Amino acid sequence: MLVLNCSTKLLTLEKMLKRHFPESLKVYGAVMNINRGNPFQKEVVLDSWPDFKAVITRRQKEAETDNLDHYTNAYAVFYKDVRAYQRLLETRDVINWNQVFQIQGLQSELYDVSKAVANSEQLDVKLTSFKAVHFSPVSTLPDTSLLISSPPRLAHLSMADADLLNQTWSRGGNEQCLRYLANLISCFPSVCVCDEKGHPVSWAITDQFATMCHGYTLPEHRRKGYSRLVALTLARKLQSRGFPSQGNVLDDNAASISLLKSIQAEFLPCRFHRLILTPVTFSGQVYL
Repeated sequence: MLVLNCSTKLLTLEKMLKRHFPESLKVYGAVMNINRGNPFQKEVVLDSWPDFKAVITRRQKEAETDNLDHYTNAYAVFYKDVRAYQRLLETRDVINWNQVFQIQGLQSELYDVSKAVANSEQLDVKLTSFKAVHFSPVSTLPDTSLLISSPPRLAHLSMADADLLNQTWSRGGNEQCLRYLANLISCFPSVCVCDEKGHPVSWAITDQFATMCHGYTLPEHRRKGYSRLVALTLARKLQSRGFPSQGNVLDDNAASISLLKSIQAEFLPCRFHRLILTPVTFSGQVYL
């Protein structure tokens, strides 16, 4: 097991991960953020260097943690050899098994291998699987000026908006999520449409893996083209900074799937898997 701290090697890793799109996208996004100031206090763990077969991004050991905060306690995984991933997962001190946490990735064996190791550590595992999405390069995105008759006011979210996002997110409604959303807003790009009073009515944010998430429009402001405008604007913002514009959508979210198709988003051949792992000691205390 090796913690990769050298800035030159981390930049090399970023380039190497790019050769393994789309399966490496989550780890790639995390590494890009590490190489650009590391606002979310992440680090990289590999089985070896430079010929690695498995890589995990995790929260730095010295970073402040809440053992119930699976939003922040999140690992991204990419492997060339699933057996190397399993060995890395089983290596002492790679994973903090004493807290609630997430594992994210875009490879099919991720759940079975992670669950097998988690069971040996007496953790419960909840899997949610999504369609993985990638937006077209900025030059081929549709012209947003044609989407609505009167231009709305576009802005970015502030930390004061975190409570609204926490109330409206299907995964929210708790203290850990509120803190997590405030951190995302302060660290990463966001876009919102504001009403005449300057209050957000439609928005999307970016998470710690450079993934577009929590796209939402208040019910009374729907069918105005705001969701499309927000998604395209955030995709452009990410691409202008060199990031891939990626997202996830649940299979039964027909409205979002229709929107993504209308803006020519690419549905990737791999699926996004999010595992939430809970130690027995915290069973019943966690918002999943």
